[in-house]
Amino acid sequence: MITWKPLSHTSHSERRRFHKDSKDDRHRISEVHRLFCVPLQPSLWRMIRFIILQNRQGKTRLAKYYVPLEESEKHKVEYEVHRLVVNRDPKFTNFVEFRTHKVIYRRYAGLFFSLCVDMTDNELAYLECIHLFVEILDHFFSNVCELDLVFNFHKVYLILDEFILAGELQETSKKAIIERMGELEKQE
Repeated sequence: MITWKPLSHTSHSERRRFHKDSKDDRHRISEVHRLFCVPLQPSLWRMIRFIILQNRQGKTRLAKYYVPLEESEKHKVEYEVHRLVVNRDPKFTNFVEFRTHKVIYRRYAGLFFSLCVDMTDNELAYLECIHLFVEILDHFFSNVCELDLVFNFHKVYLILDEFILAGELQETSKKAIIERMGELEKQE
């Protein structure tokens, strides 16, 4: 059995040994090595690209981008995401491929909560992330509705920033986020 080591820990002779194998074995070994042994940069590979909250008509009620996009590209993304999620049959999964990423969405009443993540990310974890965000909004606004998002958008962004930072999930405790929001409310 072969024990895989990171590239930095393999000696030159060990790497040369792989080159003596057949072409198929070399390809298979290099592919496995690329996938499992080369360290990936978490900030570039595993992150939330954007969060969009839209109603059924396509009006964007909240959009937070964690990757730099031009304004025209943002509008195009919002239109495409809305077109993807609104027309999907409810019998289908809540995951859909979007360009080179994956959109995970959930519908609550007339609002669609959509996250764009990398293809390798865990879909169910992000579905729970969306649900937790809605639970926090419900607690904070006492049964949240679309108008709460429109008229209190600055508070929604504060909640989102307590929850997700730079495209990474930072806090998963509903209690901790609600306590922090209570502290921020007292300061205002």
